[in-house]
Amino acid sequence: MIAALGKYAGAVLWSYAASIALILALVGLSLWRAAKVRRALQAVENRQARDE
Repeated sequence: MIAALGKYAGAVLWSYAASIALILALVGLSLWRAAKVRRALQAVENRQARDE
């Protein structure tokens, strides 16, 4: 594969690596934020159930 890319192999491979890293960062950030929101929602629901 690298031979087929010729003189652009380095740039192409670094671009793939950067794209994969950014996608993984976005997925990780989304999962972290979803967990944070889920905890906050659970806290609100617990508070409402306690007040009833």
